[in-house]
Amino acid sequence: MPLPDSRNPVLSFYKDYSSPTAFSRKNILLKKSTTSLILALLVITITSTSILPSYATNSISQAKSSKQLDDYFTDVTALSPSFGGMFLANGALNIYLKNPSEKAKAVDAITAVFGRERIPAGGVQVLKGDYDFHQLKEWYNRIGSVFNIHGVVYTDIDERANRLTVGVENQAAAEAAQQQLATQRIPSAAVNIIATEGIVPLVTLQDRVRPIQGGLQIQFSNFLCSISFNGIRSGTAGFLTASHCTDIQGGVESTQYYQPLTAGGNFIGTEIADPVYTKAKCQGAGIHGNKVCRYSDSSFEQLASGVTQDLGSIEKTDSVNTGSLNIAGSFRITSEGPSVVGQTVNKVGRTTGWTQGVVTNTCVNTGVSGSKIVQLCQDFVSANVGPGDSGSDVFSITSGNDVQLRGVLWGGNGAGTQFVYSPIANVERSDELGPISTCAAGFSC
Repeated sequence: MPLPDSRNPVLSFYKDYSSPTAFSRKNILLKKSTTSLILALLVITITSTSILPSYATNSISQAKSSKQLDDYFTDVTALSPSFGGMFLANGALNIYLKNPSEKAKAVDAITAVFGRERIPAGGVQVLKGDYDFHQLKEWYNRIGSVFNIHGVVYTDIDERANRLTVGVENQAAAEAAQQQLATQRIPSAAVNIIATEGIVPLVTLQDRVRPIQGGLQIQFSNFLCSISFNGIRSGTAGFLTASHCTDIQGGVESTQYYQPLTAGGNFIGTEIADPVYTKAKCQGAGIHGNKVCRYSDSSFEQLASGVTQDLGSIEKTDSVNTGSLNIAGSFRITSEGPSVVGQTVNKVGRTTGWTQGVVTNTCVNTGVSGSKIVQLCQDFVSANVGPGDSGSDVFSITSGNDVQLRGVLWGGNGAGTQFVYSPIANVERSDELGPISTCAAGFSC
């Protein structure tokens, strides 16, 4: 169920991978994902304060790129046509190949595109694939019309299954989706239709802290969210949070922010960038009808005069996955990059603190339940989250307290066991917020 928000119906944004369950119709198998995908994605927003005061020769993470993970997979396929996707499991990089004998060619292609560091110590495990990624991507670009079906939550190219996935809320949506896919001449064997739970916006690192850093509580109007991270955009210093953590999601209305609450001396910044959601962006992704889309749920706020910040710093609590909000140091952002299914990522937010879990899906087109919004190419993580964590930073730990920035958290499931975030490459697209400097001093990103 959606999280409480006194202004609007709760949105939905999350996936689910749990044990399989079957609906009554024999030809449709709706599986619950092994991690608990979510149906109506919970847009982890806001809690009312009345209740709660080019190929890379080295790593692609070393340079800015607006490419999404699927674009990199397409690049790998250009060099190794048998490639059908990859994910991490049990310390090894699992690779789907239509022709398993082409392992060496595929490994060379992955190294050329992602860098040698993408091959883990556990090596490479080849899985026999039924489809190459080029074919899956071509089909995926044709299934956007399913978002016009009431009860469809998300679509995805599932790296773990070498299949497309459509997440739905009920039997009726499953049947309608199956019919729609048939009209597109997409083989039923290439698509898994999965039952999933709804996703909603979530809105302590709750004390007054200066200089400001990622993970701290902020207030706007009567609601609470979290700072994503600090940044410099077009020469202007500021910070990011979720777009739905503004007075109006999409579009600039100069929302004012306070840290931690609206009291004297706590004003820290004003919203200056928050692209509108458009039908054109949906149509560009193959989603037609009355939906409106963006590639990120993010906004940029200009830092107020006299407020200090630490560029490249994220608050670190004294323990992970315990719910502690006690600050015990900082993480340092040294690079930006994409996630791969099976990788471990982290977030720090004002409600549930520092939590950590595994990436379960990448580049998922995610419909917001109860709204016309579809967030394009989002990532899902199996980790704890709660109302008010919206806007949290998402990152992977590279060494000690050094981290690679992955994106901006905005949603989660009703159980608080899975969150959704906008990848940093999406946030920095030219039609989103554009390039933003986020790294600590001495590093370039």
